[in-house]
Amino acid sequence: MLQTFDSQDPVLNQIADEVQYNLIHRICESKLSKCIKTADDTMIYAQSEGNNAWLWISKQLAEDERNHVLHELLEVLEGPTLPGVTGDPVTVEHFARLYSEANALEYFTHMTMEAYSCPGVKKPSHVKGSMHPAAKHHVETVAKFLAGFSEDAHGAKVDPASQISAAEGAIGTGNLYLWIVDSQPVSMAKIAHRSTRHARINAVYTPPVSRKNGYASAIVAELCSVLEGELLEPMLYADLQNPDSNKVYQNIGFVARGNVVDIKFKAQIS
Repeated sequence: MLQTFDSQDPVLNQIADEVQYNLIHRICESKLSKCIKTADDTMIYAQSEGNNAWLWISKQLAEDERNHVLHELLEVLEGPTLPGVTGDPVTVEHFARLYSEANALEYFTHMTMEAYSCPGVKKPSHVKGSMHPAAKHHVETVAKFLAGFSEDAHGAKVDPASQISAAEGAIGTGNLYLWIVDSQPVSMAKIAHRSTRHARINAVYTPPVSRKNGYASAIVAELCSVLEGELLEPMLYADLQNPDSNKVYQNIGFVARGNVVDIKFKAQIS
């Protein structure tokens, strides 16, 4: 039997693949999210409004039990409205096949990421500059960085002016940081969320003109030190199609904790 739950439910602290599924903690904090689990805590479905669902199923479940749970979940979901599903490859592929068959859809892999955590940071040496919290006077620069980050991630040109509001919001959290050299911001990174044992870093970006100088490594390493001081283990997700960023993270102490696949649904072509 399936039931709803919220961010205070103990089930969130029982996920064995905690680094892989860290984003579920953030999703469940929103009252607008759809959060469903089995009564025995062996399945979690979490979806923020309009976004991919994240799906976790205990590896202890036998194949027939897994099938039963997924069919039960399909009965709860209403029609072909889900844009996609994210989670470990075996789980999401299984669900995507059943969901597509039930709703006359097709599915494809949009992105494969590696989930990393950093049990001990290794700071790079001889990198010029220092880390500072982003301030209000950095809004235009942060907007440009966010536009560049979005272009790198999605391959489409983004107008920096469209990112002003997002830049103001990110700066306002106090969790957005810049690496500054000779009074000029050259790299960016953000503490996106803190859960019970981990803190997720995202929005790591260095503009092309400033790359190959170690700035991304330096700012992420400094953020790791901040989080270690809070007794939280840093974690992040990295697109496996970007070997450079994966190498940066590995070099400063991040350890691979498992693949995460992002699958999208689309209408069948008649």
